[in-house]
Amino acid sequence: MALRKRKIVLGVSGGIAAYKAVELLRLLTKERATVYVVMSANADKFVTPLTFEALSGNPVYHQVFDSASSSLMEHIRVAESADLLVVAPATASTIGKMANGLADDALSNLFAAFRGPVLIAPAMNDGMYANPAVKANIETMKGRGVEFIEPEHGELACGTIGPGRLVAPEILLEAVKRQLSLKNDLSKFRILVTAGPTHEPLDPVRYITNPSSGKMGFAVAHAARDRGAKVTLISGPTRLAVSEDVRFFSCRKASEMNELVHKQLPSCDVLIMTAAVGDFAPEQIEKEKIKKKGGESLVLKLVPTEDILLNVAEWKTGQFVVGFAAESENIIQSAIEKLHNKKLDFIVANDISAPGIGFQSDSNQVTFIDKEERIEQLPLLPKREIADHLLDRILSLISPADGRG
Repeated sequence: MALRKRKIVLGVSGGIAAYKAVELLRLLTKERATVYVVMSANADKFVTPLTFEALSGNPVYHQVFDSASSSLMEHIRVAESADLLVVAPATASTIGKMANGLADDALSNLFAAFRGPVLIAPAMNDGMYANPAVKANIETMKGRGVEFIEPEHGELACGTIGPGRLVAPEILLEAVKRQLSLKNDLSKFRILVTAGPTHEPLDPVRYITNPSSGKMGFAVAHAARDRGAKVTLISGPTRLAVSEDVRFFSCRKASEMNELVHKQLPSCDVLIMTAAVGDFAPEQIEKEKIKKKGGESLVLKLVPTEDILLNVAEWKTGQFVVGFAAESENIIQSAIEKLHNKKLDFIVANDISAPGIGFQSDSNQVTFIDKEERIEQLPLLPKREIADHLLDRILSLISPADGRG
């Protein structure tokens, strides 16, 4: 069986979707996984601990102080031995506790002590899922390397229709299998990633930029880290959190990113330039805020910014270089021209004019093109999945002997 000898902690929080955790537990045990169930304070209002105990064959941790083995610090013991923590369903309250280090029930206690990979499947009212505080908590946890399985769109327990329904147990099972099959296949490589937009100032309070969120670059950095690579991330201004085990440099202007790439390039094997570097900057930065003068127009003279990829073509000493091409027309042809003009080894093209993908989105639809102009178009996927596909392609094109450790 695929999960034989794997130890999994199944975290269940208090929501109507807790019944799906019962089915997930059944599927996990059918795959011969050893499962320990941990419940939040209110989860037993929906499914009893006895149900989970009977199906798992293991005691259920659901009370911090009153359980029979609480004196043995069972949450710490389980956390030290498990291969994966899956929280399904994860309510807004549970996500908030985990994101902010609160530990006042069995599940949040376990999470605070757990050091392995974490997979979270939210389930809640659509209004709660759209709440800025909930979104911020999710982004915080993603920035720390926690994986999320986005909820489905459909009819919810409250009667509304929208995103927030826990995905099917079969989908959760496949996500668990994918997470546990991650290989340490990039352990020989040092990977440099750029992410985010650049800000080119006009005056002390204004700047020219673009809508890049940095999500693609952060996804690549964290995926590479999870696969064993030593990762350095250079990012323009974003609201994303970066994991502590990723070496991180922040910058603002294209010239600053150019300097950082120049400095870090010699110590990497692979450079992945996902950053949306601005093409132009004001020729002159005003020392004082530019003020509106009646109905007069403001004329700005813009000059080209540093072409970082073109510079890399001169600086590189054997590094494998990947560029990204965000285009609005002639997508493939423009990407191929960039591939050759910038002397890249590989390029990822995406259509920024397509609604609902690309900038700011958690998903994207991209096309891979290699030096031989072989084209592979991926379907619409979460950016984290695109990151793993990209790393797979890079690995297939580089001999393991090229890794410098």
